[in-house]
Amino acid sequence: MNSRRIKIFDTTLRDGEQAPGIALRPEEKVEIAEQLERLGVDVIEAGFAASSPSDFEGVRAVAQAAHNVTVASLCRSNPEDIDTAATALAGAPHSRLHIFLATSPLHMEKKLRLRPDEVVAQAASSVARACAAADEVQFSCEDATRSDPAFVATVCRAAIEAGATTINLPDTVGYALPEEYASFFRAVREACPELDTVTVSAHCHDDLGLAVANSLAALGAGVRQVECTVNGIGERAGNAALEEIVIALRVRGAATMLHTQVDPGQIGRTSRLVELLTGCPVPPNKAVVGANAFAHEAGIHQDGMLKDAFTYQIIDPEELGFTTTLPLGKHSGRHAFARACVEAGLSVDQQELELAFARFKSHADGGRTLSIHELFEEVAVT
Repeated sequence: MNSRRIKIFDTTLRDGEQAPGIALRPEEKVEIAEQLERLGVDVIEAGFAASSPSDFEGVRAVAQAAHNVTVASLCRSNPEDIDTAATALAGAPHSRLHIFLATSPLHMEKKLRLRPDEVVAQAASSVARACAAADEVQFSCEDATRSDPAFVATVCRAAIEAGATTINLPDTVGYALPEEYASFFRAVREACPELDTVTVSAHCHDDLGLAVANSLAALGAGVRQVECTVNGIGERAGNAALEEIVIALRVRGAATMLHTQVDPGQIGRTSRLVELLTGCPVPPNKAVVGANAFAHEAGIHQDGMLKDAFTYQIIDPEELGFTTTLPLGKHSGRHAFARACVEAGLSVDQQELELAFARFKSHADGGRTLSIHELFEEVAVT
């Protein structure tokens, strides 16, 4: 059985930028977009062109700077948004209008104030208008996971008949559990066989910490595009993290039989660039790109790592532009300490090493950190 390629729809510049405190200038969006293209994503959602003059300029700048990647702009299901986004995308090598319309009872009643039949009609008319203004159209059922699958199927059918080539069923508020999300896709597909003729996409938020797990569950249910952001930034608790999904598929490719065209060697620099330009720091314990992702302090782990890195490391950090570290701390053992001495250029006998190690452990237990040279200076004095 051949591995199937999954499309990566990167929304760092749109949903990622919606995280509180992030406001990217057009030239910063271009810098990130150029790196995303080097990374190898399939689609760059450059912004929400109708939301502000700055976002319009950002989308237009990314569209003009792109070489081969598809550039998308989010838009509501109204003529003004669609026309504005189409204008901003005019210079793109390949343009995509991404239309969204809510389908959950809560959103339809409280936010849209539309009847279900009006939502179906609006979905069809907006997609039809968009198809005349861009190379392709993606339609999203906002708050899909709190919607009736049968109704979502009806909306999807209308959107596909109007010309949509990608259908996205997002977990907008991070409500779903993995198996629920997978079952939801299966139920909608069963009620709407037309989905087999288009690309089906997943978009997950991390409100319950399940964005990546839900995305992988959706891929297991037949989804062929996954929407994500670099470092997992985004609204509220964030989006599914691009690097986690890509590396999960890479490490577990034999189990999933899925892969992407993302270049793992560009992940590290992409993460650092997004962190720098957004001002949104990467937590040290963040999977794949966090400062501690490849750091091993415990003595048992350090001993294993010195013998064979695969004892405690399932990812090759150098492949991503990172390195393995064995930081010294209260849990470190003699082997790692001896190696640190060698790396510091010290030649010591066993007695000196034992004295220095004992002094090191005493300091570490008290929360004090000394360099290797400072430790040996203390030992020499005593």
